[in-house]
Amino acid sequence: MIGIIGIITIFVMVFGGYLAAGGKMAIILKSLPFEMMMIGGAAVGAFLISNDMQGVKHTLKDLGKVFKGPKWRGEDYKELLCLLFQLIKLAKQNPVEIEEHIEDPEASAIFSKYPKILSDKEATALICDTLRSASMNYDDPHQVEEVMVKRMETNLHHALHSSHALQTVADGLPALGIVAAVLGVIKTMGSIDQPPEVLGKLIGGALVGTFLGVFLAYGLVGPFASKVKTVVEDDSHFYLLIKEVLVANLFNHATNICIEVGRQNTPSHCRPSFSDLEDSLKEIKQAAA
Repeated sequence: MIGIIGIITIFVMVFGGYLAAGGKMAIILKSLPFEMMMIGGAAVGAFLISNDMQGVKHTLKDLGKVFKGPKWRGEDYKELLCLLFQLIKLAKQNPVEIEEHIEDPEASAIFSKYPKILSDKEATALICDTLRSASMNYDDPHQVEEVMVKRMETNLHHALHSSHALQTVADGLPALGIVAAVLGVIKTMGSIDQPPEVLGKLIGGALVGTFLGVFLAYGLVGPFASKVKTVVEDDSHFYLLIKEVLVANLFNHATNICIEVGRQNTPSHCRPSFSDLEDSLKEIKQAAA
């Protein structure tokens, strides 16, 4: 919602201010289709050249994040801590029984309680792979932690591809606007024998290209790239929390200590209170009794 409000604000303020200053939309509207064809078409072409089909699909899909915001909310972080609590507790009590949950999470009675987490393949795989490593009696927990860190860095790098792709387009749009403006000037020079009122409209139409390139770059595409990056980095904290809790478990800390480590490493705007999380864990313990 905030993204839509931002877009509306941009258009109202820019064009509203232009009209309030006595500007006329006729010249802009007349030139806009042709300028958009040149600038927008060149930007799309450059985008396709610099990305493979997977990157194109990834970027188009991530545009929705501008309006949807982060995938993981406060309730999701609390559910993740509850899920990890159940899995770690079971792993300590019955190392054999935990295997059926981490080998086939789709059929797990524990994972099925948290469908949103289960539907995220990377979160589920990260949990299962790390618990599997613990069951294999790794001698050095630091080695497991290092593997997890590298894995998450790789995933974050891939997730940020769409932001980089959009920023590259934003960086090129002002130059493409100049290209369109130069073409407009060339067209104007072909009518140099016309009266000033005709030349004025032609020059105004040419300058629309410069305006459109800068407007799209700094008013739309650039902010889109920035918002996608912010959302991706915000969602990455969810996987970081998984690492913190499971690494604490690898060091043989008590289950409650592992969960508290995760709670305190949860972003402040999503962090459940100690009492709220404790109530949820008590409900889990009572249901298991």
